[in-house]
Amino acid sequence: MEEKNKVLSSTLYLVGTPIGNLADISERAKKVLSEVSFIAAEDTRNSSRLLTSLGIHTELVSYHEHNKRSSGEKIVERLLSGESCALITDAGMPAISDPGEDLVRECSEAGIVVSVIPGPCAAISALALSALSTRRFCFEGFLSAVSGERKKRLDALRYEGRTMIFYEAPHKLTKTLSDMREYFGSERRISLCREITKLNEEVTRVTLDEAVAIYEKKEPRGEYVLVVDGFSGKEESELTNGLSSLSPEEHVLHYEAEGHKKMDAIKLAAKDRGMSKSELYKILNT
Repeated sequence: MEEKNKVLSSTLYLVGTPIGNLADISERAKKVLSEVSFIAAEDTRNSSRLLTSLGIHTELVSYHEHNKRSSGEKIVERLLSGESCALITDAGMPAISDPGEDLVRECSEAGIVVSVIPGPCAAISALALSALSTRRFCFEGFLSAVSGERKKRLDALRYEGRTMIFYEAPHKLTKTLSDMREYFGSERRISLCREITKLNEEVTRVTLDEAVAIYEKKEPRGEYVLVVDGFSGKEESELTNGLSSLSPEEHVLHYEAEGHKKMDAIKLAAKDRGMSKSELYKILNT
């Protein structure tokens, strides 16, 4: 009789691990982690604690953003030689907003079989908890820590109709919420999900204006998943009417102050005012 869930040679296994509650590890995940030739982990110290708690003593190698090129080459070589490997991240599904994405690509290009062991995912868990639309959504991961780049991305998402999912660290949360309010409008709905599956799991479902007010008084703690309602059209007047009340020069200066180049600022201001860039350019130069 053929063994069920047999671990195969020359195969990379993407293994989902708990995002907080260790009881969420699956029986199949434990079997694969126990039987592969070696495990590639983002943080070997963190993963060692997980494996020790499960009574697993498989060889552990490091694979993270700063060594992914050299480590990835070695992993591919070992897989081509007939070994098997489980890829895990600090928590959740590897290769999602994670350097494991590159290893999957390298294995695919080398003709190595890649198999997935489904497990917890913070983004999908938060979406399910959000009470916002789950029919259509997009995953944005972490926004840039650089203010200009972060604002440029939020500006590009201003009219995104799908529910948006972001990851955010506590020390950046207040600034991110403030920027989201600026670009999405104060009444846009947001669900802030923190410490999912952990003892202090918390979901806060409010408007962006209310979220900013909450964290002006409350220190952010833990890792956050932000689930933001998509653009419905109702916010458009709020987003543009205030700016359109400015003079053309002030309107352009507003966008320049946000870090946009002059011609880009003119383009954005023209869009807000319902005119072409050339029309606004003429007004500015008369």
